[in-house]
Amino acid sequence: MKKGIALVVLTILFAWQMVSSYAIQRFPKPEFESGYITPETLLPTPRAEILEVMDVAVLLLALSVVTWAVLKRRSRNLVFWISIFSLAYFGFYREGCVCSIGSIQNVTLAIFAGSYVIPWTVLVFFLSPLVYTLLFGRTFCAGVCPFGAFQDLVSWRPQKIGTRLNAVLGVIPYIYLGLAVLYAATATDFIICRYDPFIGIFRFDALFSMFIFGGILLLCGVFIARPYCRFLCPYGVLLNWISRFSKYHMTITPSICVECRLCEDSCPYESIEKPVTVKNPESRKMVVRKFILIMLLIPFFMLLGGWTGSQIHESLAKVNGKVRMADELLHPEKIQAEPESIEMTAFKASGKSVKELYNEASRILRQFYIGGWILGGFIGLTIGGLLAGRLITRYRTDFEPNRGTCYSCSRCVDYCPIKS
Repeated sequence: MKKGIALVVLTILFAWQMVSSYAIQRFPKPEFESGYITPETLLPTPRAEILEVMDVAVLLLALSVVTWAVLKRRSRNLVFWISIFSLAYFGFYREGCVCSIGSIQNVTLAIFAGSYVIPWTVLVFFLSPLVYTLLFGRTFCAGVCPFGAFQDLVSWRPQKIGTRLNAVLGVIPYIYLGLAVLYAATATDFIICRYDPFIGIFRFDALFSMFIFGGILLLCGVFIARPYCRFLCPYGVLLNWISRFSKYHMTITPSICVECRLCEDSCPYESIEKPVTVKNPESRKMVVRKFILIMLLIPFFMLLGGWTGSQIHESLAKVNGKVRMADELLHPEKIQAEPESIEMTAFKASGKSVKELYNEASRILRQFYIGGWILGGFIGLTIGGLLAGRLITRYRTDFEPNRGTCYSCSRCVDYCPIKS
């Protein structure tokens, strides 16, 4: 019933946004007899300071309320309606911007490019969910992130995909995060924003391919709960790490688990860890063997990943406009049949010499070579760590949410017969 009401509300918002988008473009530009030419708008008008303050206030209020709903009220219904509000405000009204997920790139660019000054609102949107996660778990994911709320709304028949496939697909966000940081650090591109799957739906002015991408993710979300959050979101990697150290985290039962098993299949994200008894404790010899294997496994994957990243650094660097232009000038035969790029036209008009372009491209290639080693080592560390985690057996007596992958959505608490 509540999903039906929410869908009606969001359908109205969707229609209003579409009409608004059409209304902006439906009147043609005026034609002046004097020869006046309407100037092109290159940059959007800055958002008013009071509205930026309102965005931050709404973010902090939503984080606080959803955290209270998860930890104190233990109410799935309240979390659901807060997420609908977040989808309406941060999604359709604010059109997905400012975005905590995309803020990773702004922070990275501010660290590596001294000339870039990060907007204070972006910094707050980046840090606030991390602070709340360190204290209370991933309550940002539960009811504040509009991307998660959108996917939650369509999750009608979620099916489990198994721990192995979960682990394999779970590597993709780490790769995405590494690439996003690499491209932002080299001032090449903001790929998280460029390939944002839901912006096309929120704004109605994105590329048609991105609109289709978002639609496919939502369609998949009917059967695989939160596919973007679980298998793509780069910000989720940071939240995953920090949530493992959260001081207060959602629990399935408010007191002692009686192992009634009612919550066992309640989580569509497969984040509930089952009890593991100590009937067959591992021998000391087996524990030492596993430890040695882990110590060898992780460095091996890091070196292998780093070497692989260094070998493909030129391909990664070709996303950069200057590197691409230098390659075009060095190999003009490759682009004879293609029209001249906008970057090339701008370069020719700038008056810079080809030698200056080559020097700049060489510097960027060096950055990508170093970045390729770091990116590959990071991915290798991730893979090695995941494999090492499968070798370690953690004994527990209760059904517990995995602190890293749990979205604190409070679905499981409704299944627990213990209410206080």
